[in-house]
Amino acid sequence: MPHRLVSPRTASYQELDVMVHVLDGADILIHRFEGTITHWSIGCENMYGWTREEAVGEKVYELLATRFPEPVDEIRNQLKQRGSWQGEIVHRHKSGHEIHTASRCVLVNLPDGDLAIIQTNSDVSALKQAQDAVKSREAHLSSILDTVPDAMVVIDHKGTVLSFSKAAEKLFGMPSEQICGRNVSTLMPNPYRDAHDGYIDHYLETGEKRIIGYGRVVTGQRADGTQFPMELHVGEATADGQRIFTGFVRDLTGRFKIEEDLRQAQKMEAVGQLTGGLAHDFNNLLTVISGNLEMIEDKLPPGKLRDILREAQDAAADGAKLTGQLLAFGRRQPLNPKHADLGQLVTGFSDLLGRTLGEDIKLTTTIAGSDLNVVVDSSQLQNAILNIALNARDAMPKGGSLTTEISRVHLDADYAKMYPEVRSGNFVLISMTDTGIGMTEEVRKHAIEPFFTTKEVGSGTGLGLSMVYGFVKQSGGHLQIYSEAGRGTTIRIYLPAVTGSKLQESGLQAEKKESPLPRGNELILVVEDDARVRRVAVARLGDMGYAVLEADNGRGALEILRKNEEIALLFTDIVMPGGMTGDEVAREARTLRPDIAVLFTSGYSEPALATTDVISGAQWLRKPYTARELASMIRELLDRR
Repeated sequence: MPHRLVSPRTASYQELDVMVHVLDGADILIHRFEGTITHWSIGCENMYGWTREEAVGEKVYELLATRFPEPVDEIRNQLKQRGSWQGEIVHRHKSGHEIHTASRCVLVNLPDGDLAIIQTNSDVSALKQAQDAVKSREAHLSSILDTVPDAMVVIDHKGTVLSFSKAAEKLFGMPSEQICGRNVSTLMPNPYRDAHDGYIDHYLETGEKRIIGYGRVVTGQRADGTQFPMELHVGEATADGQRIFTGFVRDLTGRFKIEEDLRQAQKMEAVGQLTGGLAHDFNNLLTVISGNLEMIEDKLPPGKLRDILREAQDAAADGAKLTGQLLAFGRRQPLNPKHADLGQLVTGFSDLLGRTLGEDIKLTTTIAGSDLNVVVDSSQLQNAILNIALNARDAMPKGGSLTTEISRVHLDADYAKMYPEVRSGNFVLISMTDTGIGMTEEVRKHAIEPFFTTKEVGSGTGLGLSMVYGFVKQSGGHLQIYSEAGRGTTIRIYLPAVTGSKLQESGLQAEKKESPLPRGNELILVVEDDARVRRVAVARLGDMGYAVLEADNGRGALEILRKNEEIALLFTDIVMPGGMTGDEVAREARTLRPDIAVLFTSGYSEPALATTDVISGAQWLRKPYTARELASMIRELLDRR
């Protein structure tokens, strides 16, 4: 609405005196156009602290130290053009404090031809302070809502969105302008969408709090249609007599994923414990079976019966391979870790891998950067790579490509928080990507579980990826699988990086020619809790010419050691009942007999013992073992004394 002009009227001095006298209690002052005060009401005395005698004759702008919202010359021009002006100005009290006033000025003509201004002022300091406080709180609240990680949505009693925070815009993928004024059910998938308004109506009618309170987990829907789990906290307030509801929304996608990963890790740990334990016991059985078959075979002449025995031995060897895979999954296989450059290791293995995969698979290997050193069992790593490659081949029946990339990466603390089993640090990454049929989400979840397979019966044991998983975890790394149905699969192996290590050249050991078993006549103490395994070991050593003493537990072994100073070698299992393990027996034995040779055996690997020199000069023999392995290892230890 345009400002209405007020034509200046002529007023006599008497009229001005009467007006101030009648309205003496009001905040009225009159001053000439240049600013000299001519009339000063009692209201002004009370408001500004200066008496009438002190104020009249003074320049009003100087006396009150007036601050205008615009230049004084522009205000005077408006008074001349329009006859009036109004606005908010700041005055100073006699005591020095500021007074915010709402001022209205009216221009009048004096009889002598001069101009005067009648000014009425209202003290709005309290209102100004209240407005400033409200603005400060609004700015503070706005700052909080713009930075708080939880999304905030405010709706009325009809479900209409009134406010939508910055975090809500980011979470739901839509600007506030797009959702404000629309029903909040737009942010939900069905069946929540259709039921939402009913929740509000039911609450308003009955007071039953189905939507009010903390920690309600529901499903949200983004602007692109994707859905996500969210935690909803709803509060209620009344504004202008109307109920409003404020909802704080927290995206639970990340938390749900971490919880699912943790549950999967715990499950795999439990299954690993079970399979490792079963494999250990089964290894003891195989040791008995293969040992007895071996001794029988040595006493049979060539012929059909010996051939049948040989088939039984081969079956026992296959059983040993199976338990080896189970031990790998359970992270209990014996490892022989050494320094290796993964770039050289994988490149040298590529030719063999290419011949294994066939001509239909294009194999590409990329080495990114240098210093790709790790401590790993090279043969087991090659076996893991081969398992992954064979799975990739089976996923590409019509051919495709398999790309292997080796690079050095750093996983920071934030990345480690996303995966419960991952620790931060420097790693060497082996990434193998195929263009095969991929995996569904359900298949991917079970891919590393033992005996899980999508292949036909007889086409696989289901232990390939589980063995890889166990080997990688036992090596201090971790395994990740990325796959989508129809889009191929990427398997990443992270192994802890080693800086400045000398690489040890790896090579194939020449096959040893068959020769008579090494023999001896020294006294050996066999410590084994499984009676059948112990009998086989004692019989084998006896056939090799050794004198043998035996014990079924650690304490019994130490008693025998104290009584027999001639014992040259201690051959002991690691895991035994009775409160004393094989390594503890070996330590006590070395205390009694510093020069005694020590040979460990186990169906487990006991990583702490396998990777460190707990017992100086001791060696390892994994169950089930052959007579030749036993004979060679014992002779090597005894000859070293």
